[in-house]
Amino acid sequence: MREQESNIVEILRREVVPALGCTEPAAVALAAANARRAVGGEPKKISVRVSSNIYKNGVAVGIPGIDRVGIDVAAALGAVAGQADRGLEVLESVDKVGADTAIGLVNRKAVEIEVLDRPGVYVDCRVETDSGTGRCVIEDGHTIIVLVEANGKTILKRDGNKKNSGNELREWLQTIKITQLIDLIRGIPYEKISFMLDGRDMNLAVAAKGLKEKTGMGVGYSMYRSIKRGLLSNDLHNYAVALTAAGADVRMAGVKMAVMSSAGSGNHGITAILPVTAVAERIEATDDELARALALSHIVTIYIKSYTGKLSALCGCAVAAAIGASCGIAFLYGADNRQIESAIKNMVANITGMICDGGKVGCALKLSTAAYAALQSAILALEGTVVPYDNGIIHCSVEKTIQNLGRVSDPGMLETDHTILEVMVDNLATNKRNCMGC
Repeated sequence: MREQESNIVEILRREVVPALGCTEPAAVALAAANARRAVGGEPKKISVRVSSNIYKNGVAVGIPGIDRVGIDVAAALGAVAGQADRGLEVLESVDKVGADTAIGLVNRKAVEIEVLDRPGVYVDCRVETDSGTGRCVIEDGHTIIVLVEANGKTILKRDGNKKNSGNELREWLQTIKITQLIDLIRGIPYEKISFMLDGRDMNLAVAAKGLKEKTGMGVGYSMYRSIKRGLLSNDLHNYAVALTAAGADVRMAGVKMAVMSSAGSGNHGITAILPVTAVAERIEATDDELARALALSHIVTIYIKSYTGKLSALCGCAVAAAIGASCGIAFLYGADNRQIESAIKNMVANITGMICDGGKVGCALKLSTAAYAALQSAILALEGTVVPYDNGIIHCSVEKTIQNLGRVSDPGMLETDHTILEVMVDNLATNKRNCMGC
């Protein structure tokens, strides 16, 4: 039992970490920063090869510290001003000088991007400077550096699929039943998981900005304003939705505020934390209760992502983080293990079909929908209402239900993912020509 508890805590410490900006541009910037550091000097040319999923999620999302979007911009920022040892907070120290220098590289077409026909997390960045050429490869996880070269000489090499990547812990996680995970969360000493509240504080600060100022699409701001004007009722559902959407508004706009991520995604962290926190606020839950609810939310999110993959055609906020949030909400309301499993089934039956068409300000709408569904599914489960096992991909076993969800994602949605990317690339080209005044 103690070993299992230790594994849970280690997984949470690995997978629930601060991130500044969208994690896909951050991964590109991190690779560029490490490639530049390998040789030093001033960047002259940058070449980046990325997986289709990295490109899809990074091409249109806001980047902290600069009013531009794009994988090329992220790479230039990382090479010019990135802090190579800061992980997903690599761009934290970018100032106007660094931003202007990076934009100069992009405008001179000194940054080349190649999109590879491969899924998942993969970034291969070469940075040519006046001191030589550095290279960094990130694979399997947004911060997992598997290769660093300086002028063709290997200075770091590791297997991204081995122990350093955390895969062995995700594989262990798949051997544990959901009811066991719930019991483990109930029994872990509070002091070992109290760090979960850091995510509450961090993501609440981001959401507070989004509620106060119209940022990005302003989904959370508009809903909160409508609540104050009486157009929407000031109930828990609307508050949870507004709070979650506000966090996404700020993050997707590229505001320079870090969020607590989950399973490699900042939006997952927002979804896994803020709906649960909204419930905790309204029912005046203790810090102990909230820390356990958040731990359950994160661990279920990570469990599901171990089957669906880190990046896919399905919106991970809906099909993973919101399911985790639903579990955390049910936990706060005193649900037993069976009721928490029922919340998972309700969520899988409800919003599995939500696609991921890249990171962008519009993600706030998807997170708002996911937050509402999370609360709805938890409440239905508490009342004994659960989707029957003979409905669609729902199985009598909650573990098999999650595995079915994984099959829908991969291999089921691989062709869909290709089509989504093709449509996005086509839109980027035609919108520039036809929609400038829209």
